[in-house]
Amino acid sequence: MVGSANRLFTGGLLVAGLLVALVVLAVVAAASGQLAIPPAEVASGFLRGLGLDVGPVESHPRADATLWSVRFPRVAMAIVVGAALSVAGALMQGAFGNPLAEPSVVGVSAGAAVGAASAIVFGLTAFGAWTSVLCAFVAGIVTTVAVYLFSRSNGRTEVVTLVLTGIAVNAVAGAALAFLMFLGDTQAREEIVFWQLGSLSGSRWDHVFVVAPLAVLGVLLAARLARPLDLLSLGERPARHLGVNVERLRIVSIVLVGLLTAAAVSFCGIVSFVGLVVPHLIRMVAGPGHRLLLLASALGGAVCLLAADMVARTAVNFAELPLGMVTAAVGGPFFFWLLHRTRRTAGGWG
Repeated sequence: MVGSANRLFTGGLLVAGLLVALVVLAVVAAASGQLAIPPAEVASGFLRGLGLDVGPVESHPRADATLWSVRFPRVAMAIVVGAALSVAGALMQGAFGNPLAEPSVVGVSAGAAVGAASAIVFGLTAFGAWTSVLCAFVAGIVTTVAVYLFSRSNGRTEVVTLVLTGIAVNAVAGAALAFLMFLGDTQAREEIVFWQLGSLSGSRWDHVFVVAPLAVLGVLLAARLARPLDLLSLGERPARHLGVNVERLRIVSIVLVGLLTAAAVSFCGIVSFVGLVVPHLIRMVAGPGHRLLLLASALGGAVCLLAADMVARTAVNFAELPLGMVTAAVGGPFFFWLLHRTRRTAGGWG
């Protein structure tokens, strides 16, 4: 009883802390940039946009326009994409019982890159400005399904087989991407490279209104898997005895991972390590219970990507660093540490 109360208190404290951090960071991110806007004016500008004329008036004539046309959409996109990628990572780690699992294992990011590159190189314009986004989304989902089908044998999907299949499919996608870059002209290559590096620049409200419903749907459906994932953490055989259809659980998890990740990377390009780092850190603090883990991972992913995007925008004057580079610079060393920690606690790989 005492342990349960302590976990409940720790979980509530963690969620409250992440919510406060998210609100504060969102205000700071919206205030930062070449046109510096005081945080109080950011808050009042947000309220004015909702029809509430309170707080200080804008000190710069373009402050409100800058906030609502550029910064607020970008902040919202960072929150949505970060939450989607982090929840996708938590699902992967829970469904396959491996703390090193992340969304890119199922090839969704590599497939999305091939889809976007194909639209760029071949000049596809069937859906106007949305063509490359739709191609990336569809290709990401198709690649996810292909990885699952290739890794399934005798009605089961094993972790090792899925990982190895994902590596093979990612390699094929990398070769296809290299070939597309070879076919494209200089401008096409630059666009592909820019897409691969990841960025939230150019985020608009219509982008947010497409990604947000998909992300919310994916997170809500993931929350319904919390109890089966908790049972699966006891082991496959005990979970089956307790009524969990393990294979169906993994199928649904992979579909949700593909949906969340494809929706995210279709608009912002490849953003690595968020789905690996955040869920693992949250699990270390909050424990293995997936009800709290999924909620805290969504908030933690939003905080993480919002902070990374703010660094990408403001670290260099009059320039913007690639978002994927910033997340990889943090996630790479963490992954290295995680590998050594896993090896040490497991007593070696053999």
